Amino acid sequence: MVKIGYTRVSTAEQHLDRQTIALTEQGIAPENIYTDKLSGKNTARPGLQKLLATVNHGDCVVVESFSRFSRNTRDLLELVDKLTAKGVEFISLKERFDTATPAGKLMLTLFAGLNEFERETTLQRQAEGIAAAKSRGVRFGRPTKKPPVDFVKIVKQWESGKLMTKTVLELTGLTESTFYRRYREYKGNKRK
Repeated sequence: MVKIGYTRVSTAEQHLDRQTIALTEQGIAPENIYTDKLSGKNTARPGLQKLLATVNHGDCVVVESFSRFSRNTRDLLELVDKLTAKGVEFISLKERFDTATPAGKLMLTLFAGLNEFERETTLQRQAEGIAAAKSRGVRFGRPTKKPPVDFVKIVKQWESGKLMTKTVLELTGLTESTFYRRYREYKGNKRK
């Protein structure tokens, strides 16, 4: 039996250290740990697909938590079914279940359903909170970069060819895209 690990985080900025340590403490060799730095919203992940193609009858796939393997119940159960069909055992360390037993399969299904319910509820509350904040006038994203007070003077010099775009960007402190956006706003306001 070969123990094979899988770790996943949602973004490239996040770290796999905690999961990797948990798996190596289970005796899994680092070269047998497949990783992804992608969302778990679906199964189209290179590390996961390599793992599925690599495992053989009698192997054991170990994850720190089943939410690292999949974020939704249907995908999790389908992945575990694929492993079971190949004769591969699935163990989740955090939830302490093992699909080699009927109780482990039941616990997997229950935990997966509860996890998905919790995630969907959290996303719904988040969306409601954002909508409420927006209705109160809260703005999200980067703050708007205001043009300098002498913007009109600089624009007139630029329009007449006295200033190069590079110089205008240095004088205004704006990026090129922001400068052109402010310029279009200025031209639109001028026509009114």
